[in-house]
Amino acid sequence: MTQTRPVKALLIAHEDSSGGGFVSERLEQRGLEVHLHVVVPQIDRPDLPAPFPDRNNFDLVVVLGSAWAVYDTDTIGEWIDEEIELIRSAHEAAQPVLGICFGGQALAAALGGSVAKADTTELGWFEIESTGGRLPISAGPWLEWHHDRFTPPPGAEVLARTDAAPQLFRVGNSVGTQFHPEINTPLVQEWLTFAPVEYLAEHGWTREQIAADVASHEDQNRINCFQLVDWFLDDISGLTNVNTVTASAGQPT
Repeated sequence: MTQTRPVKALLIAHEDSSGGGFVSERLEQRGLEVHLHVVVPQIDRPDLPAPFPDRNNFDLVVVLGSAWAVYDTDTIGEWIDEEIELIRSAHEAAQPVLGICFGGQALAAALGGSVAKADTTELGWFEIESTGGRLPISAGPWLEWHHDRFTPPPGAEVLARTDAAPQLFRVGNSVGTQFHPEINTPLVQEWLTFAPVEYLAEHGWTREQIAADVASHEDQNRINCFQLVDWFLDDISGLTNVNTVTASAGQPT
């Protein structure tokens, strides 16, 4: 008798305050078994990583954002090299990869692109623009919170951008975003715990304003995020045994 097992997703968070939010919610709704790996258990010691799990035990990989920069090895040490190799080997093995913000930058670097400090910091809600043809996901607005930007890897299909940076690219069954589709109120409250008041003021925000802004966008962002995850699973991943849900694509259940 043929037996099936759940599709397993490895969710890589870089600190405890960067969970999967709406991305995890939708993956679980779609029947995936989500395994969270926190790279840095102690945020005050970013150079002390936990060992990465064996990606071969999973069907797809999701790489989340981070408080740090991909290129800042003086702060985070050498674990980023191991992570980039994990991403590269997953992609080369046709294991689907979804990279979000820092994760999208790491994906770009893994596949031959680059990451550098951006000329403009994006912090807030922005609409993304198609770079040609139909945009496969909502134009947003999506939450942006980044000081760096990626140069997409050679051969990448760049699907969307803002004035400040590329926002969405695809290479085979790997996808990278610069924005944060996963954001919800519990997640932003965690982030704000580690965001100094002075830093936020420098960029024209207070903690209260950011929390209220996320709350006002939360319901629509949930729908938009679910659409993105469904697009990734159904049209990009190549996985054929992902469960469907009774709601139409992108609708909360």
